[in-house]
Amino acid sequence: MRFIALDIAGVYLIEPERREDERGYFVRTWCSEEFARHVGKIDFVQTSQSFNRRAGTLRGLHFQAPPFAETKLVRCIRGAAYDVVADIRPHSPTFGRWLSAELSEDNGLAILIPEGLAHGFQTLRDGTELAYQISAFHWPSAARGIRWDDQAFGIVWPLPVSVISDRDRKWPNFVAERAA
Repeated sequence: MRFIALDIAGVYLIEPERREDERGYFVRTWCSEEFARHVGKIDFVQTSQSFNRRAGTLRGLHFQAPPFAETKLVRCIRGAAYDVVADIRPHSPTFGRWLSAELSEDNGLAILIPEGLAHGFQTLRDGTELAYQISAFHWPSAARGIRWDDQAFGIVWPLPVSVISDRDRKWPNFVAERAA
């Protein structure tokens, strides 16, 4: 695996090494020793999956409030997604910045998102599925979000939004979230 540090502190793009032959390929997507060497020890306690029927579906920006903050390892196992991470950690050197990466079944990339960052994605193809490994159990009372179109970040989404939940549409702006 190759660990590529991105422009937000603690965020890595993970490029697996595919072993291909006439049958297809085999790829290692998680190794606790290798992750510990590159980014520190992570104990994943939950695995989740998100299926999205239509291209343009937007989910996010989500995070869990402390003490239930979570590290996520996200990969696209079918289709393609424009994955976005926003740094909302007040004492971070990259506070207030966002970045994106295209995750797809074709490129096999994953993104490691540390605690304290908001995460969202937009599907680029119909039938897109993302798989998550998560370091903390989900606590509905700790679930938080930031508006996907908040001008504090100015995220440029690649497609018009075709589907978004009412909950995601109604998250507060970043400034309001910061003040809460």
